Amino acid sequence: MHGITRLRAVVSSAVLEIVLVALSLLLAFAAPHFFTPENLLNVLRNVSMQGLIALGMTTVIIAGEIDLSVGSMVAFSGCLTAWLTVSLSSPPIGLPVAIAVGAGIFVSLLAGFLLGSLVGLLRTKYGVPSFITTLALLTALTGAAELITNGFPLTPFPVWYNFIGGGYLFGIPFPALVFLLAFGVTHLLMNFTTFGRSVYAVGGNAEAARLSAINVSMVKTMVLALTATLAAASGVMQSSEIMSGTATTAKGWELDVIAAVIIGGTSFTGGVGRVWGTMVGVIFLGVIMNGMTLMNVNEYWQHVVRGALILLAVLINRLEQRSV
Repeated sequence: MHGITRLRAVVSSAVLEIVLVALSLLLAFAAPHFFTPENLLNVLRNVSMQGLIALGMTTVIIAGEIDLSVGSMVAFSGCLTAWLTVSLSSPPIGLPVAIAVGAGIFVSLLAGFLLGSLVGLLRTKYGVPSFITTLALLTALTGAAELITNGFPLTPFPVWYNFIGGGYLFGIPFPALVFLLAFGVTHLLMNFTTFGRSVYAVGGNAEAARLSAINVSMVKTMVLALTATLAAASGVMQSSEIMSGTATTAKGWELDVIAAVIIGGTSFTGGVGRVWGTMVGVIFLGVIMNGMTLMNVNEYWQHVVRGALILLAVLINRLEQRSV
């Protein structure tokens, strides 16, 4: 009896993984090219940039907050990098292009960190909900991206810049390697450090965490700053892949990122979640989109099917959590 209970617990904790494997096997028959190495690497590349943000979003939602500005942060950081490259490499400054690109990347990442910290400050010191602050930031960053590009793509990047978002290292897409490295770091951070345990404690019960001498304000500010920085990094990789700073990129990414996190088992109420689950959730969404593309499913139907599968995955996850 004990063995059956233990087996049930193991299966219950791996429901999403089982669904992903079943979906992949189904696609192997429905789309013959699905299991080719080239296509699998393509899936990994496609999910990497959103997946990078989803890792940060996992920590934010576990801490009981939300960030709706990540999509606009992607567009803004790509445009800012391009604009600074143009500005710094042109007269009267006239820096070498490589230095201008490096400065643009650094400033974009710093801007992400500072804006995320600002959201945390407004949340913890003035009580402004992160939902409202990041919604306002979404609009502001979209406008800022349009302003610095005048509504047209900026294309000042040298050929080698494409490696960051479109290159390969050891036969693996470079963005995928960045995503996997970030996954490993985030997994260790959330599961084996005092900070990670503090994030769970704050999301579970902020007042109890405060009484336990946890700096709630610092924890919330840091997860918001981390997520904004990862979104900025994703924006740099996106601008590298398309070799331009474009204000219209990454529209709706915030919804895809949040969907992946929730599918992965993170609770919107905070205090519950796992980085591994987010990884599986990101790949789950990527597999769905890739499979439907290979089967030439109508684009409009893709949205319908995708929404239905997301709802089904979340429902299965919730039923699994209730049964534990």
